[in-house]
Amino acid sequence: MSETPESRIKRLKMRSMRRGIKEMDIILSAYADDHLSDMSEAQISLYDALLEENDQDLYSWVTGQTTPPERFAAMLSQIAKTFQN
Repeated sequence: MSETPESRIKRLKMRSMRRGIKEMDIILSAYADDHLSDMSEAQISLYDALLEENDQDLYSWVTGQTTPPERFAAMLSQIAKTFQN
């Protein structure tokens, strides 16, 4: 059975807030709450793929310690801005 858009957003919000590293829980939960419902299907798929990445890598990318993969760069920049606000 196919996942409904509402179920997918709910699943991604849960995955955003239960990461393993508390800092990433806070950062990604805020981003998911603010942006998921307004994202296109392609953006949601990209965010879903981003959540598959390792928390240490995500934290390093969001904080600017290392350069993220190109496909995630724009989204990670937006995530960093959400966290800074």
